[in-house]
Amino acid sequence: MPVADSVRVAIASDSDVVTARQAAREMGAGLGFSSTDLTLLATAISEVARNITTYAGTGEVAVRVLRERGREGIEVVASDEGPGIADVELALQDGYTTGNGLGLGLPGARRLVDEFDLDTRPGAGTRVRLVKWRA
Repeated sequence: MPVADSVRVAIASDSDVVTARQAAREMGAGLGFSSTDLTLLATAISEVARNITTYAGTGEVAVRVLRERGREGIEVVASDEGPGIADVELALQDGYTTGNGLGLGLPGARRLVDEFDLDTRPGAGTRVRLVKWRA
């Protein structure tokens, strides 16, 4: 069965996080990603998608195949219309958390992928873009 080149997953619960992870794993496997890179990508998705359920309540994770300049990868865009992040620099520091977690979410996700972009405004939501290229 062919794997889709793009999938959108509404995020409102932990089961939705699992669905988004699985979609990315299937796409990456179809592109020939190593099992290690599939695990890194799935973990990064867990981190940003759980931020949606924790801080915004609901949002979306869009996953798609990228083909650019002779290489292939997976792009993940996690977005919500939640409270946004007041201090991005602080939020990207290891150990910082406003919740009950370990504070590894955003900085951990950033380390696991090849490209990381964060766009947020207090009161206007957050958009995190992750890209993992096939080695």
